Amino acid sequence: MTRQQTLDLYFMDARCKLIDLAAFIDRVERSPGEEDFRMKAFRQALTELSSGNTEKAKRVLLALSDPTTEPIPAATTKAACGAWPGTK
Repeated sequence: MTRQQTLDLYFMDARCKLIDLAAFIDRVERSPGEEDFRMKAFRQALTELSSGNTEKAKRVLLALSDPTTEPIPAATTKAACGAWPGTK
């Protein structure tokens, strides 16, 4: 597809998702308390979207992923939380 065809096909869906993300950030910022590692990782991932780098989807995924290679002895929670707790 050409760039124009890609925009014609996917722009409205991406626009909707962007507005949804903005609403999520607004809700978090209006809520009392400190941000935790998930929001820090989220903000780091967002910076990848406006970078001039290629492979943005890969870079966003890596920003949210655990970079360690050694397995942990036991899970500390019942479910995944969507971001690595060691995010700085």
